[in-house]
Amino acid sequence: MRVHIIAVGRLRAGPEKDLIDDYLTRFDRSGRGLGLGPARIVEVDDRKGGGMATEAPLIRRALPDGAVLVAMDERGRLESSPDFAQRLAGWRDAGRGDVAFVIGGADGIDPALRSQADFALSFGKMVWPHMLVRVMLTEQMYRAASILAGAPYHRA
Repeated sequence: MRVHIIAVGRLRAGPEKDLIDDYLTRFDRSGRGLGLGPARIVEVDDRKGGGMATEAPLIRRALPDGAVLVAMDERGRLESSPDFAQRLAGWRDAGRGDVAFVIGGADGIDPALRSQADFALSFGKMVWPHMLVRVMLTEQMYRAASILAGAPYHRA
């Protein structure tokens, strides 16, 4: 199952990008034998500054046809790492070819687009900078692949 992270905004070189690249590499290595991956980030950029309303069509164009749409949203469901791993495995086992995690811009995800999501995932009730959400999501993807592979990375 291919994994797409569709994120509003451009990430410049720096520590966040280094972490994301590292976790994506780890995920691709760990997930390959499990039928997970490859993973890629698609950045959409609303240069006109129109907010959620103008970001939504850009996000929709980046979504693969038939993908499981996951909205990253503070109102979403809180899951443990093992539960997240099982959710990914469930989509894979159901024959879903693509999953797309959507990370909105500074104002979040357009409500109409958010309502179309198959699932909404939260990393807590706090609002996180969207660049850090990318880091946390890629780490959790790697952790999920490690859990599914029975590797010792996850020690809970």
